[in-house]
Amino acid sequence: MAQGKARSGIQRRSEDRSNARRSTVACNRCRNRKTRCAGNPPDPCAACEDAGQVCVYSESEKRVSIPESYYRQLQSQARAQLQAHAQAQAQAQSNTSSHQQDARLSLLFPSSSPAQSTPCTSAEVPPDRDDWWYQGTDHLFLNRSGEHHFVGASSATHLAKRLNPTSTNLAWDVRPLYDDPSSLRRPVTQALPQLPPFEFAKRLFWVQYAYIGTIFSLIQPPHFEERLEIVYNQPPDFSNRESCLVYCQVLLVIAFGLMYSVNQWSGDDGPPGFQYFKHALRFLPDIHEEGSIFFVEVLCYVAYYMQNLNRRDAAFLYIGLALRMAISLGLHQEVSDPAISEDDRNRRRRAWWSVYSLDRLLSVKSGNPITIQDEDTGTTWPIPAEPSPSVPWPSVVLIHYTQLSRILGRIGEEIYRKKPRSGTNLLASVQSITNDLSEWLRQIPDRLRIDFSTLDSHINRESVSIFLHFYSCINMTARPLVFYVIQRRLDAEVRGSATDDWKEGLSQNTVAVIDSCITAARATTVIMDAAAKHNLVATYGYLDGEYIFSAALLLIMVNAAFPHNETNSRAMEMALNLLRGMADRGNTYLGSRHSLLLELQSTVGLSRAKREDVVVEAPVTPNTIQQPPPSTNVIEEQPLVASPWPLQQDLPSMRDITFNFDINDDPGLWEEVLHQIDIDMDTDWIENTLRK
Repeated sequence: MAQGKARSGIQRRSEDRSNARRSTVACNRCRNRKTRCAGNPPDPCAACEDAGQVCVYSESEKRVSIPESYYRQLQSQARAQLQAHAQAQAQAQSNTSSHQQDARLSLLFPSSSPAQSTPCTSAEVPPDRDDWWYQGTDHLFLNRSGEHHFVGASSATHLAKRLNPTSTNLAWDVRPLYDDPSSLRRPVTQALPQLPPFEFAKRLFWVQYAYIGTIFSLIQPPHFEERLEIVYNQPPDFSNRESCLVYCQVLLVIAFGLMYSVNQWSGDDGPPGFQYFKHALRFLPDIHEEGSIFFVEVLCYVAYYMQNLNRRDAAFLYIGLALRMAISLGLHQEVSDPAISEDDRNRRRRAWWSVYSLDRLLSVKSGNPITIQDEDTGTTWPIPAEPSPSVPWPSVVLIHYTQLSRILGRIGEEIYRKKPRSGTNLLASVQSITNDLSEWLRQIPDRLRIDFSTLDSHINRESVSIFLHFYSCINMTARPLVFYVIQRRLDAEVRGSATDDWKEGLSQNTVAVIDSCITAARATTVIMDAAAKHNLVATYGYLDGEYIFSAALLLIMVNAAFPHNETNSRAMEMALNLLRGMADRGNTYLGSRHSLLLELQSTVGLSRAKREDVVVEAPVTPNTIQQPPPSTNVIEEQPLVASPWPLQQDLPSMRDITFNFDINDDPGLWEEVLHQIDIDMDTDWIENTLRK
């Protein structure tokens, strides 16, 4: 009997080995149980189905062991190849530097001239170097740590890089405004920063409310006072999410209030309000905690402050978190529950359109895809409440500002994203977008309109914010056409065939679009100039700097390519002076952008400057910015110095913006414009860009 049992055991082991050979795709559960598996991935096996268990297949990967010495040798060879490649590219750049001035026009618009490539290296950049620079493809910019970051074609930075690809000033465009690598790490100490006096904190709330509290509805005045009382009278409870959010939001509001009221950076502790922002991050709950509307509002504050610091990737991530949390809370759709009050419904609407608008701004301005499509949104506008002396713009500014952000999303998607289309499709998108802008302009309430003839005596920050947004949308819509026509003019000047009238050969509709774009750039400059005189410019605000930089960039190119126009020339100089004024107050990021524009102006407009004996101002670099002594008065500080421009005859009006044109006009021209939009934002953008 023992022999029989032995034979039976041998037979079973033989069957097991046979089964093992047939079960090379066995699931994890059957392998662990050493049972036969009729595996057929990805379908679950019968044994797991019978047991009601999840059937998982793990693929094994063959691993090869090599000696450590050989591994080190491969590393050394790879580094040597990278260094050799970098040296070769640097030598090639040196050999061609003498020809760069003559070839500059062909670099501006590669499709109209023989292809030329900018220097590129894959060499590793040490994080402690100060001469790091953009490297590689048209859309991949290299930061200090050696990581590549994407900047799409709708970004003004991308356009500046195309216009002046060899500028070292571009390096500052991905450098944080406050360049301390440990500046935003959570402090070890549990102590709060020294809070300002209670009444002064209330004043700081109204400062930030004027700049962003109306275009985004992230906290209502009564709620802030309640939370301010809590922060000043109760210790924080780090174990309670709601308590953390209260402290986080109050510190963020104080940080924004100081940023918008102290227009001079002094000391080494970061821009105004930075210390409060840094401590606010300590109270930010972990993202895996339960979401809430309050949490969404706080994340929006964090995202926008990050953008003001020029930490654009962090801003993009935080606003993405805020939007997805809002979607998870159902804020993007109306609710049918009758138990929800009208006040709660309006809060949901305000929160949704705030995060929606901010996502549109941060995404399109950096050239990234928007996060949610309009067809997926079903939330209605909040119902405006009656204005009061303390809250003069309840939801009114938010609605009209967000309508522009919705149009901005269309601009990013339909004009600057690469899709299979024709010039006629592009023209149709431009016409549809400009029709929406015209309709928006007709519906804006009179009390929000800007009267350019009375800017010296009166202007409010809410109207400044709205109309800077409006004119930026016009600029971005018409910019591809404007720069295509500029390209043709520059090419004609090289050939000596440029006409005195830039409008010659263009249809009336095309001329109208270009004129509207130039008028928008001039209007942006006039509004910013008036805001500076009334001390309403956000020296460290992201959007103010972005708007004036884009306007100045376009005006420089217009003045370089088109026949001399005194109004355009004065507008360009004013835009440059505004940038310089913001740089002189400590905004090193705008200082580098100002230097970039002066460099570009010198490059593309040198011949005109010589003909007219124009004195070109010396470039300002971040290392040469002279900061005036710090002001002792926080709120009533002296405004930026503005020149006597604009003259009365230079003032634009709302009637100067016209968009009525025929969709069948100049189809061939728009086909050529289409090919000038250098966009690679879909899944194949890396391959396409590297191929170029």
